[in-house]
Amino acid sequence: MNEVNGFAADGFGPVADAYRKSVGDGEGGSALNIRVGGKTVVDLWAGLADRHEGRAWARDTPTVIFSCTKGLIAVLVAMLVGQGRLGLDRPVADYWPEFGVAGKEAVTVRQLLSHRAGLAAPREDISLETALDWPSIVSVLASQEPLWKPGTAYGYHALTYGWYVGEVIRRITGTSVGSFLQKSVSGPLGTDAWIGIPPSVEPRVARLNAGNSIRNPPASGTRQPDEDDLYWAGRAMTLGTAFPPELVVAGAGFDSSEVHQAEVPGAGGIATAAALATIWSATVAPTEGVTLVESDVVDDMTQVQSEGEPVWWLPGPYPRWGTGFMLSSPRREFLTSSSFGHDGAGGQVAFADPVHSIGFGYVTNTLENQDDPRATSIVRALRRIMEA
Repeated sequence: MNEVNGFAADGFGPVADAYRKSVGDGEGGSALNIRVGGKTVVDLWAGLADRHEGRAWARDTPTVIFSCTKGLIAVLVAMLVGQGRLGLDRPVADYWPEFGVAGKEAVTVRQLLSHRAGLAAPREDISLETALDWPSIVSVLASQEPLWKPGTAYGYHALTYGWYVGEVIRRITGTSVGSFLQKSVSGPLGTDAWIGIPPSVEPRVARLNAGNSIRNPPASGTRQPDEDDLYWAGRAMTLGTAFPPELVVAGAGFDSSEVHQAEVPGAGGIATAAALATIWSATVAPTEGVTLVESDVVDDMTQVQSEGEPVWWLPGPYPRWGTGFMLSSPRREFLTSSSFGHDGAGGQVAFADPVHSIGFGYVTNTLENQDDPRATSIVRALRRIMEA
């Protein structure tokens, strides 16, 4: 078994035990960080950041966090709402006039954040070159006609979410979403979290490994997928031609330096476990002298907006979303019913819990299927401690 490094404070031994069991003896690595009341109580890491070079995982090893990036975007939105600069129920076109065409004139910011805008996948193929060039990708997406009537149903906007919401943020702040994250969150908190890393960070980034394939998970739920489901769900993940359907291809897609250094705010964020725990902690408790969002904004944005069966087939059980934030559900189990955050492909999990003033971050470069038990077993061990 890989050696586990770091510490767990008194009383958190069962969490460390659950993490240790999750590590195994594979060729990948992982890290876990938990803050309670702003203070770090668990900080653990193990395994390899790069199995090809034999590079060990370190406390400051960042990795691709996939859709945990959406949670960071939601935090930025919550900050703008608290500052009175963004209204969730206003039309997106109020901030981004070019968006208000092709049946999207009345689409609200809240619908966009809640996966209800009907814009989950592109109608036309988008190349990687276009996806990594901000003006090009937002121009294409701004012109698109919705795939279903906005507001009537939800479907996971796996990649498009980031550019749509990111452009709203850019229009309001005058700066890119990655720069806004650095200026308003990562910088003040002193954390290693980026949407678009500087080239100097690339040598530290963990290389991705496929565990059990995350491409075609087992079918379950109330119905089986048809060709239409699979077609559009595939386009939501790939944009047609920009990204590989497997997600993990050595040196390509989300394992490539060009993607790491671009701003792909739906799934391309890079962070350490400590950074994620620190950021989420700062949404519910003063952390490193910083409080990021106001409690009334959190209360609003954690009201359920989307749940149940989506437009396109999704392997059950189904997730739940507030406005931008993923909520606890049988699909992704957080600490309590009040927890909010976001998970990411392959096993990444990050959330805040206002009941216990907790920030939680778990990351790994060995990617597993949706039924991956690693983070869930850790969360359950933490729950037993907090409820004792």
